[in-house]
Amino acid sequence: MQSKEQLIASESSYFVYAPSRNAQEMFLYPLQCGRFVYEAGYSLTRESFDSFLLMYVEKGSFNLETAGQSHTVKAGQLALIDCYARHAYSSAAGWSCLWCHFDGITARKWYESIAARGGNVFALPDVQPVKGKLAAIYEVFASGSVVREPLLSKYLTDILTAIVLYTPADAAADARQSAVETAAAYISEHFAEALTVSGLAAMAGFSEYHFIRIFKKQTGFTPYEYLVNTRMNNARYLLKNSALPVKEVCFSTGFSSESSFCSAFKRIEGVSPTQYRAGG
Repeated sequence: MQSKEQLIASESSYFVYAPSRNAQEMFLYPLQCGRFVYEAGYSLTRESFDSFLLMYVEKGSFNLETAGQSHTVKAGQLALIDCYARHAYSSAAGWSCLWCHFDGITARKWYESIAARGGNVFALPDVQPVKGKLAAIYEVFASGSVVREPLLSKYLTDILTAIVLYTPADAAADARQSAVETAAAYISEHFAEALTVSGLAAMAGFSEYHFIRIFKKQTGFTPYEYLVNTRMNNARYLLKNSALPVKEVCFSTGFSSESSFCSAFKRIEGVSPTQYRAGG
């Protein structure tokens, strides 16, 4: 479809999509996508438009106001915008871009994670794969192809994943993320040992208070909760996939006594380890 907006060149086109209920409950999905040439003087301000917006600038540049900040988005760069909040973009000289309004059950979490790490504008080391995925979404509609919602969700997820992986945070944020990732990996390998939060914090090079705070911010769990969850996951696996007595499952997953293991297991699962095993 051709845009009816002023200062959008006639060669521009866009498409609107209504996702299935399954897509709304499972996936990321496009709502509108297009390839626009914005003419000199174009300006748009919106208080809200229920979606998130990806824009890849092919030529020119534009000024973006979002999340209380102003940016200049240049050719070869990506912008990610929360359109649920007030936003504006404009250019005195004009620009051309691929764009996609999208949403989905995890879209808010993706946006918040990316914005907290890298803001709203991104210059990736190799932007071509991301541009290719955005172009592929557009081409599905431009070519009249069958819409495969899982594939479109994958394209969007690939784009957002690339932004997360290849957008550098500041040095302090990198250090915090590395410390949490290292601690989580250590827990996964050594969960059966007598681990302590203070020991993990010392290994990470942070005070115990600071370590707990940054660990929970990045994982959603305190280090102790993460350790218990790791032990419980392994205990559930052994109960269902081995003939080990409950006592051996207890000690092989890092609990100090059978009673503490059984109490923790029943608190989390609602049944005893024996009942869980018997449940099939």
